[in-house]
Amino acid sequence: MKKILLVLTGCFLAFTTNAQIKAVTEKGDEVLLYDNGSWSYANAAPKEEVVIPENPGTFTTDKASSFLVKSDRIPVGININPKLWSFKKAGEDEAAEFEFQLKNEDLYMLLITEKIEIPVESLSGIAFENAQSAAPDAKIVAQEYRMVNGIKLLMMQMEGTIQGVKFKYFGYYYGGPAGAVQVLCYTASNLFDGYKDEMETLLNGFVVMEK
Repeated sequence: MKKILLVLTGCFLAFTTNAQIKAVTEKGDEVLLYDNGSWSYANAAPKEEVVIPENPGTFTTDKASSFLVKSDRIPVGININPKLWSFKKAGEDEAAEFEFQLKNEDLYMLLITEKIEIPVESLSGIAFENAQSAAPDAKIVAQEYRMVNGIKLLMMQMEGTIQGVKFKYFGYYYGGPAGAVQVLCYTASNLFDGYKDEMETLLNGFVVMEK
């Protein structure tokens, strides 16, 4: 299970968008060709602007999340319950800085960090575009702004199918002076609801620290 989900993650998550090539059809229409074999009209009408709601509540770190995993790249971290979660440094050639797993379970999380400042709206948009390039049926199923430990960020849930595997992501996106961050929990779609509480608790351990 873990190997399958990690392959999906490699296809799904990145801060950069996929390469695209401009071409002209026999009818003279300009199109964009993507490296996954899909295409779109270059001058397609812009999508209707989506108004993202703000959750009026506040979200804070759970008392049992007593261990702080600090980023070496930027001043952010994630508080975890070490009795429930294991973690390790990701490889240097991977997008994530840390990989987490709920012990003996099929729930995983990535802490992806960048030093450059990227507006949170752009960051989530890039993530969704990459999702669609890997899984054409990918869609956003929920999104809202939240105040988490005094920091405003975007919560977004996405789902899609890659090579017959249905998966679901539940993540926090932060963009500010500290840098750009994706904190992403993921698992198979049929397991998602059963892990919802664990994901909420883990995500709410995200903190931005003073330099």
